[in-house]
Amino acid sequence: MSNVNTLRDRVAAIFSSGLHLDVPSHDLDLFETGVLDSLTLVELLLRLEREFGVTTTVDDLDVATFRSIESIADFVHARVGDGALTGSLRVVRVAAGH
Repeated sequence: MSNVNTLRDRVAAIFSSGLHLDVPSHDLDLFETGVLDSLTLVELLLRLEREFGVTTTVDDLDVATFRSIESIADFVHARVGDGALTGSLRVVRVAAGH
């Protein structure tokens, strides 16, 4: 399984385990189908920060970024690279005093 697929699976797990939402495919439009709304998006952002160390700014809050599990995984990967897959990012950030 590729790194991108692994990351998509981890994002999908946030939806199923953390948010208790069923997302049948990684390319499903989360807004159009009503899976994500403004409150759920805030909870998702908190869980992405906890899981991957990704912080989100107001400039990042583009609907396209969070439209699907695929686009969310791309966003996480762009922010943290393969560190999101190994869990090493949190260790690096803590060690650097962040």
